Amino acid sequence: MNTVVAGITYRSLLGRRRIILLLLLPLALIALAVLFRLVGSGDQRSAVLLLQSFAISTMLPLLGLIAGTGVIAPEIDDGTIIHLMSKPISRPVIIQTKFLVAASLLAVFGAVPTYVAGWLLIGNEDGIATGFAAGTLVAGIAYAAVFLLLGVVTRHAVTIGIIYALVWESLVGNLIPGARRFSIQYWGQSIADQLSDSPFFKADVTLGFAIPALIVVTAGAVFWAGQRLRVFSLTGDE
Repeated sequence: MNTVVAGITYRSLLGRRRIILLLLLPLALIALAVLFRLVGSGDQRSAVLLLQSFAISTMLPLLGLIAGTGVIAPEIDDGTIIHLMSKPISRPVIIQTKFLVAASLLAVFGAVPTYVAGWLLIGNEDGIATGFAAGTLVAGIAYAAVFLLLGVVTRHAVTIGIIYALVWESLVGNLIPGARRFSIQYWGQSIADQLSDSPFFKADVTLGFAIPALIVVTAGAVFWAGQRLRVFSLTGDE
C-alpha cells in the first residue's frame, strides 16, 4: 500500500459529494432499525428481514458502487490519473492501494452500520448482528474489487455498475434461485449464516462455494485492474 496514493484517494473521495451518498444509506438502515424497535418489531425475524433485504442486498451493492468506482473513475474521467501514472509507482500498487481504500470505506459505512442496526434490534442474540456484519464486510471487499475494475476498464462504470447492482444483484438474484450462486451478496449471506444460529435465516449458497468464489473474484478483479492500468492510455482508451 502506498500511503501517498491512499491519502490522495481518501481526500478526493471523502471531500466530494460522495461522502453524502456514503452516509445516506447507513443512516437510513439505522433509522429503520430504530423505527422497528419503537413499533415493537425488535425480534429476530424483523432483524433478519432488515439486515438481509436492506443491509446486504440493497445498501451494500450501492455502497460498493460509490466507493469502488469513486476511488479511480473520476481521476480517469478528468485526466488527473496521469499525475499518479507519471510517478515512480507501480501501477498494480496504485490499484492495490485504491482497492484497500475502497474496502476500508465499505467496512466503515457498510459493516459497522450493519452491526449497529442488528444490535439496536436484538443485541447480538444468536450472533445475528455479528454474522451479518461479517458477511457485509467480506461481500463489501468483493464489491470494492469488482467496481474498481469497472472503473478502470470502462468510462461507463457507474451506469454499468447500477445495472449490475439493481438488476443482477437485487432482481435476478432474488427471483432466480440458480443465479444466487453467482451473486456476491449471497456469498456474504453464506458467511452470515455460518456465524449465526438464528432459525429465521438460512443461506442459499454453501460456505464451500462462497469462500473460494469471494477469493477468486476479489483477487482476480484486483489483478485484472492492475494489469489493465499497466497499458492504460488517456487517448480515448476505453
